[in-house]
Amino acid sequence: MGPTSFHSSILNVQLPKYFDKSTDMRYDGTQDPPEHLTTFEAKMNLEGVGDVVRCRAFPITLAGPAIQWFNALPQGSIMAFSDISHSFLAQFTTCIAKAKHTINLLGITQRNRELTQKFLNRFNDECLEIDGLTHSVASLCLTNGLLNEDLRKHLTTKPV
Repeated sequence: MGPTSFHSSILNVQLPKYFDKSTDMRYDGTQDPPEHLTTFEAKMNLEGVGDVVRCRAFPITLAGPAIQWFNALPQGSIMAFSDISHSFLAQFTTCIAKAKHTINLLGITQRNRELTQKFLNRFNDECLEIDGLTHSVASLCLTNGLLNEDLRKHLTTKPV
């Protein structure tokens, strides 16, 4: 075996025969890294495996830039799964999903020549990603972003 980032104490441990090495998980640097780690940990917990097996199994979940990152780690630098997880999060921290806030809705405006229905669909998609959004705030942001004056007037006029 060629140079590896695993310390010899990890390489010298035999993997359990019952361990299911197959995985449909693939992290390529474009998804949320904490989510990938959490999912991986859950799978390893189901398998009932320890730290060494987690270390050895983690690279098979990586693809593209993520596996290139892993292969570039210093030789023998990984002695525990915490070494991988901390380094992984540090490397891919810019990929962490950012929470959306209600203030983001104020930036959603109808574009020139954009069909109102298309704008409404786009606006609704954004609303679905915001936790705790109230109807009144969504309505205010929606009317703020509308170019269609007739619809805006209709939405903001109270029925008699």
